[in-house]
Amino acid sequence: MNAADLILAIDQGTTGTTCLIVDRQLRVLARANREFPQHFPRPGWVEHGPEELWASVLEALAETLAKAAVDTSRIAAIGITNQRETSLVWERATGRAIHRALVWQDRRTADTCAALKESGDEPRIRELTGLVCDPYFSATKLAWVLDNVAGARDRATAGDLAAGTIDTYLVWRLTGGAHVTEPSNASRTMLWPLAGGGWSDELCERLRVPKAILPEVRGCTAEFGATKGVPGLPDGIPIHGIAGDQQAALFGQACFRPGEAKCTYGTGAFVMLNTGTSPTPSEHGLLTTVGWQLGDETTYCLEGSAFMAGAVVQWLRDQLGFFTSAAEVEGLAASVPDSGGVILVPAHTGLGAPHWRPHARGLISGITRGTGRAHIARAALEGIALQITDLLTAMAGDLGAPLTTLKVDGGAAANDLLMQLQADLLGVPLQRPTILETTALGAIFLAGLGAGIWSNLDEVSATWALDRSFTPGGDPEKLAALKESWARAVAIA
Repeated sequence: MNAADLILAIDQGTTGTTCLIVDRQLRVLARANREFPQHFPRPGWVEHGPEELWASVLEALAETLAKAAVDTSRIAAIGITNQRETSLVWERATGRAIHRALVWQDRRTADTCAALKESGDEPRIRELTGLVCDPYFSATKLAWVLDNVAGARDRATAGDLAAGTIDTYLVWRLTGGAHVTEPSNASRTMLWPLAGGGWSDELCERLRVPKAILPEVRGCTAEFGATKGVPGLPDGIPIHGIAGDQQAALFGQACFRPGEAKCTYGTGAFVMLNTGTSPTPSEHGLLTTVGWQLGDETTYCLEGSAFMAGAVVQWLRDQLGFFTSAAEVEGLAASVPDSGGVILVPAHTGLGAPHWRPHARGLISGITRGTGRAHIARAALEGIALQITDLLTAMAGDLGAPLTTLKVDGGAAANDLLMQLQADLLGVPLQRPTILETTALGAIFLAGLGAGIWSNLDEVSATWALDRSFTPGGDPEKLAALKESWARAVAIA
C-alpha cells in the first residue's frame, strides 16, 4: 500500500463542479469539471437542483479518478470549497431536499430584507455579523423555504429537517449523514456572530430560522467526517479542510498577513482583504467576515462582492449569442480601441457592495448607430473592472490608505485585456499566480494542513508563484471620463 500523499479537492461553484487531485508539490495529477443546469423560475429567482448539483460532483470525481489512475489509498484527505450563501433544506431520514437550493444570486427575499431594515433590525444584525440585510445571505432564503413548503416549519421544529450551505450538503452526501460546517461559511448566513460562540439565539429568532436545523461548526482544518458509500472512493477518507470559495481563494493566494488582498473573477467578482485577528467594521458598505479559523485563532477579512463578473460574459454568449465560447470575448473586445461611449452596468441580479441595491437591474447606455458587438463586449469587460474599482475605493476608505497591489485569480483572470483594464482603472499593479484555481488551492492547503501534508503557513506560502504582473497605464483623462460615465449609469441602474 502506498503512503497517503495526495489531496482530492472538490470546488463546487455556481455553474459547475471541479475536482482535482494534487500531490505534495502541487502537481495536478488530474482535473475535471462538470457544469449543471441553472433554474430561473421567475425574474430575480435563481435555483439549483440538489440532485443535479450532486451528480456534477460525482461525474467530475469519476473523471478525475479515471484520469489520475492512482491508487485511491494514496488520498490523504479531501478538501472542499463551495459557492457561499447558497442554501437548502433536506430530510434527515432520507437526505432528500424539500426544495431546490436557493442560490446566492437569488433576490426573492428582497422585500423581507427591506422589512428588516424598516423595522430597525439591520444595525443589530450588522453589529453581530458584519453583514448587511440583503437577500444575498442564507438566513432569509432558509426562512423562505420553511414558509413556502407545506408543513416544513412544523417538520423543522420536530427535528425532521436539516439545513445548510453547499459545503454542509456535500459533507452530508459524502459521509452518509455528518451535519457540519465551518466558520467561513457559517459567517455568511446572518446567523453566526463574528465573535463566534455558536449560532445566535437572537439572530435565529429575528430571522425565523430554527437552530435545530443548523449544523455543528468546526475549525477549517478539523476532521468533518469520512467518506462512506461514495462511488469510486474507499470508505474512510477524511474530509479535512473546508472554506467558502472566496476565503479559500484568499488562503490559496497565501494572503496570510493583514493588508494583503485578492480579487477572484468567477461567476461574480469578489475582493477580500486580510485584516488580522480582529474584525474591522466597515463604514463604506463592505462586509466584515470570517476568513478562516485554524485551531482556536480566527482570521477576519473585509469583503466586497460584485454579483456579475464572468456571468456577464456567459450572458453575452448564451442570451445574446455574441460568440460560442466565453474565451472569445477578449478578442472581440480587443478589436476596438474603446467602447465607443457605451457603458454596461452588470446589475442583472442587483448591485452588491458598496451600493447594496437589490432591485437594481442591468443597464446599457451610450448606444449609437455606430455601436457594434465589439463595443458592447468591451463595455462588459470595463463594467466588471469598474465594479471592482468601486469596491477597492471603498476598501481604501475603511483602511485609511490605498492598496499597493492586488493578487488576482479565477477563470476570468486569464483574460489579459480585462486584467490590464483593471490595473489601469485601479492605478495599482496586479499579480496573477501560476495557479488560477486558487479556490481549489485553498481547500487543498486547508486539507493538507489538517492531514499533516504541510506543517505550517510558511510552508504553504513558499508554494505561491507569480505568472504575470500587470502594470497600470492608460490615458488619465480618458480613464477619469470613463469613471464619470460609469457613476452616472450606476445611479440610474
